[in-house]
Amino acid sequence: MEPKYPEHPHFDPTKVHVEGHHLRPWEEEKTFQEQIGEVLAKSPYFAISIIVHVLGGLILWLITTTPPTKQEKPQLTSQVTQQEETPEEEPEEEPEEITPEEEPEPVIQDAEVSDHNEEDTQDDFAEVEGEEQNADSQFDSNQLNDVVGIGGGAGGKFGGRRGGRRNLRTRGGRKVADGIKWGLEWLKNHQDKDGHWSSDEFMKHCPSGDVCDGPGNAVNDIGITGLALLAFLGDGSTMRSGPYKGVIKKGINWIRQQMGDDGLIGTENGRQFQYCHAIAAYALIEAYGLSRYRTLRPYAQKAVNYIQSARNEYGVWRYYPRDGNNDSSVTGWMVMALKSAKDFKLKVDKKAFEYAAAWYDQVTDPNTGQCGYTKRGQGSAREAGQEDKFPASKTEAMTAVGLFARFWLGQEPDKNNIMLAAADTMLKKPPVWNTADGSIDIYYWYYGSYGMFQIGGKKWEKWRKALEKAFLPSQIKKGHAKGSWDPISAWGEEGGRVYTTALGVLSLEVYYRYSRLVR
Repeated sequence: MEPKYPEHPHFDPTKVHVEGHHLRPWEEEKTFQEQIGEVLAKSPYFAISIIVHVLGGLILWLITTTPPTKQEKPQLTSQVTQQEETPEEEPEEEPEEITPEEEPEPVIQDAEVSDHNEEDTQDDFAEVEGEEQNADSQFDSNQLNDVVGIGGGAGGKFGGRRGGRRNLRTRGGRKVADGIKWGLEWLKNHQDKDGHWSSDEFMKHCPSGDVCDGPGNAVNDIGITGLALLAFLGDGSTMRSGPYKGVIKKGINWIRQQMGDDGLIGTENGRQFQYCHAIAAYALIEAYGLSRYRTLRPYAQKAVNYIQSARNEYGVWRYYPRDGNNDSSVTGWMVMALKSAKDFKLKVDKKAFEYAAAWYDQVTDPNTGQCGYTKRGQGSAREAGQEDKFPASKTEAMTAVGLFARFWLGQEPDKNNIMLAAADTMLKKPPVWNTADGSIDIYYWYYGSYGMFQIGGKKWEKWRKALEKAFLPSQIKKGHAKGSWDPISAWGEEGGRVYTTALGVLSLEVYYRYSRLVR
């Protein structure tokens, strides 16, 4: 199709002026044939030369002015179509995470998001995707709220989630950042293929000749798997993004597969199963909320439902559901799981928080802030046979649990002197890595670090220095055990090296895992 040019209303080709073509008065207008005849008459040989040149010129002119053939038209049409054609949109990919560290970590692009829910089956979550929202948007929030947790909306008045993004590791300094990274790598390298961490058989992942020691009790596998997952979530990875998303997917899938019809994760095996359920449920809920996995919601809700059904009717929790007994330690984990569930819009009975607050008031000395285990004035529990090795007088673990729980329950130290008194009591027993006196209690240091971080100020600075001095030099620096901590603390024999390392990493993540209380 020949291109058409727009017609101009004032254009008259008969009136076009061509410079140099007006006849002078003395010139006679002669035809082409007459001019040729005159030339031939004057010089026959010259005439012949002129004719040959004229004919050649005419032929060339005809060739160069011939219109393009039909075969050339598709090329013109193709070029125009190519310019006007709208390219087909490709599926939008989520942005890569970029960490401004000196040693860049691996970046994994997120998978394409599915537009449907999977069925309620035991399918591997490696293939399960759901609708998501902007996972990073909450980190930079300026709004005040009462959100406390591992990741999510920042700026919360009571320590809003900071999501533990890896680019914030350096808030604690390079040594702390390295400690976290090494600990996570050790945990990753000792995860079973099915997604869980084995308390007593993790060393099967070690090379011959460099085997890690420190097994724990297999009955605690669900709990320590939950702790390990919380460490990875606390560092900023989710089931959708981050260098450890594959680790989290496998772990959460395993936890989901351990859930019974009543929502209990695991079985009623031993005295620790309520602990294990609370910790695993906390990890499951956080993974659901931070990853925006719709398929996880019913599992997270079932885990919450079990927690609520296990609470004593007019009290809190202990080793067995609704047996009338209560303790501060199990209750602390249950409160964290329920608060996370509330933040992520799961159904939670507010009475659970009311009874928890009443319980901690009941077992806490109002003057010293010291919190008891099952009653006021009582120290922390110890496994049978461990009382002399790890004296309860060397720790303030329950005081730390009580302090941090109060933040989760919405209390503020400026309005509750018990919280400041508890911080002063804890500072009398700061973290010290002393293998001789039985004072190593990583469970205490974990809770204490988060409680003292929220207190802030000089109290936190004193605790922080002691924490780093205790944790950083004692972390293994060589061999296959690099990044882990020896399980030589109270409860170390029960949880083993995995338990100790997960709590160690969680303790160091205090610098960015939660935001500071705004006061």
